[in-house]
Amino acid sequence: MNARPRTIVAIGGGSFRTYPGNALDTWLLARTGAARPRVAFLPTAAGDPEPAIEAFTRSFLERGALPTVVRLFQRDIVDLASALLAQDLILVSGGNTANLMQIWRVHGVDAILRAAYEQGIVLAGWSAGGLCWFDSGVTDSYHVTQLAPLGGLLGILPGSFCPHYNSEENRRPIYQGLVASGALPAGLAADDGVGLLYEDGVFREALGFLPGGSAWRVEPEGAGGARESAVPARLLPGA
Repeated sequence: MNARPRTIVAIGGGSFRTYPGNALDTWLLARTGAARPRVAFLPTAAGDPEPAIEAFTRSFLERGALPTVVRLFQRDIVDLASALLAQDLILVSGGNTANLMQIWRVHGVDAILRAAYEQGIVLAGWSAGGLCWFDSGVTDSYHVTQLAPLGGLLGILPGSFCPHYNSEENRRPIYQGLVASGALPAGLAADDGVGLLYEDGVFREALGFLPGGSAWRVEPEGAGGARESAVPARLLPGA
């Protein structure tokens, strides 16, 4: 077992593809404590797209890491547990969260990721890859322009999550409305460029790799209302 706290970073949006060399990727690699971190990429939510896979491989090779891609649409790894549990860091892409969860269950990846968490492997992802760790949250899985609540996720982290809080104009009012109505439990939202650091299942701080970003607590208040409070992100060195 690793002596450091079990770590998950749920990112509101942005990755090595849109922000190559970003400071949060640097932070995640350092968090592993490994001289040459073994990093696995799960691009399942986006359908295992080759441009994202190429960007991942290039970015992490340049950083001195040892990258592995875990494809599930044209699966080329027999023993997924051995492959994933040998990593120092596992990254999950954005995409369709509802599809992601079903595909993971078919291949047993959901159980493997829970084991990876208990083993102390650093876990992270953006958008769908940030949402998947929670109990529930807001998704566009069922229509690209219509947001809806989604439960039945990995449930490693408590409460709900909303990504893209500052970059998609309907995210903020819809998330607040779902929390106010009880359709979603209280939770946290993250702007693009902001990662929510959880240690042993407890939210510790927001980490920013773009200036001006924030996390947001959203809780029910009064009769059918919701309260939002900002949690400013700590801008990481090099951001």
